[in-house]
Amino acid sequence: MFEKFGELNSCQEMNELAENLFNEGDLESLKAMAKENGIPREYADLYISGDIPALCDAMTAAMGKLDVECRELKPKEIMEDWTEYIRGQCAESDEMAQAVRRKGKSLKGCIAALLSWSFKNQQIIEKDIVKAAGISAGRVTLGIPGMGRAKRIIKDYYTGGGESA
Repeated sequence: MFEKFGELNSCQEMNELAENLFNEGDLESLKAMAKENGIPREYADLYISGDIPALCDAMTAAMGKLDVECRELKPKEIMEDWTEYIRGQCAESDEMAQAVRRKGKSLKGCIAALLSWSFKNQQIIEKDIVKAAGISAGRVTLGIPGMGRAKRIIKDYYTGGGESA
């Protein structure tokens, strides 16, 4: 995913690298670094032309990372909802945007935290519901967190707030 330039820890690291590449005149590498990190080509062009002072801010860096991760992960249904929630939090909170960009944090890791909670908190589904659903299994369980719980798990995963049991 971050093959050429590695996983960058923050928008500050991205901007420092962009500045160094610009000063070296290596504009192709600057554009490649932006692309690898999900920064739109237009931002790189604006930065190169001097129309913006930095390649990205915390929100742009976080959204770019999420874009790159989503291209690989291809989240569907509830995972897509969780991803959109994370995007919304990045837009609302600079702290969350910085946390999402942090090296070692990933959308896969966040979904794994949600899945872990789900398996630990499965509830047995009543036989009448199972029958009404047309399922013939002897025992059915379900453990998807409600949105309030999912929000806490997501925040805890990215910001290190601890386990939401």
